[in-house]
Amino acid sequence: MANSSAQLTERSDSLGHLPRPLESLRYDLASAVVVFLVAVPLCLGIALASGAPLISGLISGIVGGVLVGAFSGSHLSVSGPAAGLAVICAGGIRDLGSFEGLLTAVVIAGLIQILLAACRLGFAAEYVPNSVIKGVVAGIGLVIILKQLPHALGRHSDYTGDEGFSQVVDGENSLTAIWLALQDIHPLALLISLSSLLILVLWDKRVFPEYSFHRKFPAPLVVVILGSFLASFIGSLNGTLALARETGHFVQLPDYESLQALLYSLPSPNWSLITSEQVWQLAITIAVVASIEGLLSVEASDRIDPFRRISSTNRELYAQGIGNCVSGLLGGLPLTSVLVRSSANVYAGGRTKASSIMQGLMLLFAVVIVPQYLNLIPLSALAAILIHIGFKLSHPKLFRKMFESDLSRSAPFFATVLGIVFTDLLFGVCFGFAVGFYFVFKTNHHDAITLVHEGRDYLLRFNKDMSFVNKAELKRALARVPDGSELTLDGTRAMFIDYDIAEIVQDFIAQASFRGITVEARNIERKDLSRGRRRSKQA
Repeated sequence: MANSSAQLTERSDSLGHLPRPLESLRYDLASAVVVFLVAVPLCLGIALASGAPLISGLISGIVGGVLVGAFSGSHLSVSGPAAGLAVICAGGIRDLGSFEGLLTAVVIAGLIQILLAACRLGFAAEYVPNSVIKGVVAGIGLVIILKQLPHALGRHSDYTGDEGFSQVVDGENSLTAIWLALQDIHPLALLISLSSLLILVLWDKRVFPEYSFHRKFPAPLVVVILGSFLASFIGSLNGTLALARETGHFVQLPDYESLQALLYSLPSPNWSLITSEQVWQLAITIAVVASIEGLLSVEASDRIDPFRRISSTNRELYAQGIGNCVSGLLGGLPLTSVLVRSSANVYAGGRTKASSIMQGLMLLFAVVIVPQYLNLIPLSALAAILIHIGFKLSHPKLFRKMFESDLSRSAPFFATVLGIVFTDLLFGVCFGFAVGFYFVFKTNHHDAITLVHEGRDYLLRFNKDMSFVNKAELKRALARVPDGSELTLDGTRAMFIDYDIAEIVQDFIAQASFRGITVEARNIERKDLSRGRRRSKQA
């Protein structure tokens, strides 16, 4: 498992160029199968948690794969319904009194995202520190492992796709759910998950080099086939070991007789609520949360992209806006780029956005044509696939490397990881960003001002650009200048002076005469100070 990321990087280096669509088709197709298998229970679980029809989660997954995949600015990110939006959707349905009201808000949220993209606000994601982005990747990896362990042991108390530490069922949390699962292990589920993990590890290690056929099949597909066979075969031999569908051991895809029956069942937005203040509040909330999660997911996907490509965040925001508009119109949940699916795409060998589009088409095909076959897949097999992905995202080498780095990098990383694991993605990112901002503040605050004196002659020099973070330091320095002194303010080294700094200097100059202080402003023009604008150095 540890070699997988290195193999991906080595593969990209050996190619010597960015992947071409036709050359990458076989890799993208294999990856699409894996992402599709992962996406099915996630779409259903998030729809269940949202209090929405199960088909709405699948519609969101289809639109996120096909439409957003086509317009996306990212080559490897995969969009669909997100666990972070499930609570918002459930509350929206409750407050508005209908699922159709939520759909109206989803369409409006999509239009808001398109407006944000037109204003080119996608750049905001570029200001998130790299240590926080790495923390997002590692934190999501740990969350995947913690959340999937109970499923691997045969306990399915929370919905598939849950990412929060605290569960809505029986007041459990991620750790207590694992403890309860360990006390009531289902033997067949454990057998399936362990054998699946063994196959995934051996596939990565390539312990059968003389057999080239195994390289033509993605390991997760083999895991799903083997898991389905074991569940069916052993269950038929021993009824006491059988996995019961009633207790949630299998994928539960709704069965539609035809495409026409599917289309007839789709709900539509309630346009009579478009003037409702509650709908607009919900739409703004969805747009903001989906945009933040989506942009962070794209940034994190770029971090694990073996070809080191950089995505256009504005284009991604635009694609998600289009996706939410169409998803709401078709009766789907709000969508965003999701790191769980995106990382599955990367580690399954995906190279271009064709993998996202194809997995969306597979979702559509599965819903209409073969739902009965997908319902044979045990969740314990899918849990093994996700645990394997989670380990790669949160590899111990990453934690060791960050632990050995300086505090300004390691603190935001571990703050983000802990925040994500013990709360949720958004809080974890905000917590990590706050810790990172503290170190940025500390770095920019350090030695920004020098105050020296000889007798009553004082020199206060700006050593670099002055922003609002230097206010406290400047006030303390000016307070140390005694009455009756001669003070020289030297701004030669500052190319930029913030308006707050300008006001402090102006106020001091205005009050200096009352204290008998003579002030000389050297290379500081009062006009530029009052406006707080950039200027050129003048000797």
